[in-house]
Amino acid sequence: MDKLDKISKKLDWMREQRIWPNGLRYLWTDAFGVVLLTTLYRHTGDKTYLDQAEWVVAEVKRVLGRARGIRIGEAPDRQGQYYHYLAMWLYALYVLGREIPSYRNAAIDLAKDIHTAFVIPGTGVIWKMREDLSEPDPDISGFGALDAFHGYVVYRLLDPKALETEIAQMRDLVETNYRYLTITQDLGLGMMLWFTQFAPGEDWAHVQRERSLQMLDTLWREPPGYFMREPYLPDIKFAFTNYGIAIGLQSIGKWSERVATLLDFFETYRSGDEYDTEAITHVMACAAYFPGGFIEPGHKTRDDGLTG
Repeated sequence: MDKLDKISKKLDWMREQRIWPNGLRYLWTDAFGVVLLTTLYRHTGDKTYLDQAEWVVAEVKRVLGRARGIRIGEAPDRQGQYYHYLAMWLYALYVLGREIPSYRNAAIDLAKDIHTAFVIPGTGVIWKMREDLSEPDPDISGFGALDAFHGYVVYRLLDPKALETEIAQMRDLVETNYRYLTITQDLGLGMMLWFTQFAPGEDWAHVQRERSLQMLDTLWREPPGYFMREPYLPDIKFAFTNYGIAIGLQSIGKWSERVATLLDFFETYRSGDEYDTEAITHVMACAAYFPGGFIEPGHKTRDDGLTG
C-alpha cells in the first residue's frame, strides 16, 4: 500500500473511532499531528490538510490554553505543564508557520512567555510546572535532561534575533551538560538524534549523535525488530517510542533497514493495553511513515552508521 494511502486510511479510522483529532486533546500528540498534517499539505497541495492543522491548533488553544502556557492534556490526570511538550508544540507552530506566518509569530510569543517560568539560567530547565506556571510541580521535581537541547534548537529555528537572550541561556546549558549526558531510554535517544540534525557542525551534536547511536545499537532486538525501552528491560517495548526513534533516525539518514524493520513489526504488533487505541501510537506511526516535516532541508546525512 502506498504510504499516503496508508496514512489517509489511518487518519480516517482514527476519526471514525474518535481517537484523533476529534478525541481528547493531548499536547504532545497534537504537536506531532500538526506537523503531519502540514507535511501532507505541502506534499499533496490538498488544502484540507492545512485546514485540519489550523483546526487542531485552535482546539488546543481553546481546550488546553491557559493565561500563560498550555496544559499537558485534557484528561484529569494530565494537569500541569511540561517544557518538552511545549517545545514540541513550538516546533509544530514553526512548521505550520512556514505556510501561514502568523503561527510562527505566535510561537515566538509563547516561547518568550514560558521561558522564564521553566529556565533557571546556568542551572537547568524545570521538568514540570504547576498549571499556572507559578512554581515547579511538587510531585515531580528536578530538571529535564534533554529540555535545554530541545529549546535551543527550536528557538533558533523560530527567530535567532527575537529569542537571542533565551537562545544564549539554552546554549550555555547545552555546553555545560552535553559531555556528561548519557541517555539510555528509547524515546529520549530518538529525540536527541532529531535535535542533532539542526546543529550538524556543533560539538555537542556530534558527541550526542554518536553516543545515542551507540546506545541504540545495544537496545536493538532482531528478530523480531524493535528497540527495547532500556538496556535492562529487553522485553519491554512501546510502539510510539519506537516511532519516535524512527523519526530521529530518518532525520539524520541512519539505519534505514532497521527503520523499515521496526515499522513492519509494529504494523501488526498489539500490546493488549490502552496504547493499542491511544492517539499517540497512531499519530506518531503516521509521522514515522511520512516524516518530511520533521526533517529540515539540507540536514539529512548519508546512511553510513551502524546497520543491523
